[in-house]
Amino acid sequence: YHLEEAAIKGHPKARNDLGCIEEGNGRMDRAIKHWVIAANLGLDASLEALKNCYRAGFVGKEDLAAALRRHQAAVDATKSPQRKAATEFGMFEGV
Repeated sequence: YHLEEAAIKGHPKARNDLGCIEEGNGRMDRAIKHWVIAANLGLDASLEALKNCYRAGFVGKEDLAAALRRHQAAVDATKSPQRKAATEFGMFEGV
C-alpha cells in the first residue's frame, strides 16, 4: 500500500520497486510500464531494467530509445551550477 502511494506521488525508487514486484509476479507488461515511468524521472536502475528487457525481447528498440532520451532529459534537468558547487564542496557525499 505505502509503496503504491509513494509511486503515485512521484517517487522513482518506489515506482522501480513496483516494477520489480510485477516482474516477480510474471506481469512483464506492467513491470515495463513502471520502469518506463521511473526512468523518465531519471532513475538509473529502471533504465538498466529496461535495457535488460530489450535484450530479452520484451521492449522494442524504439521504446528503449525513447526511454533513454527521456531519462537523459530528466538527468539534465537536475543539473545546476548550485548543485555542482555543492557536490564539489562535499555536501552530497554518502547520500
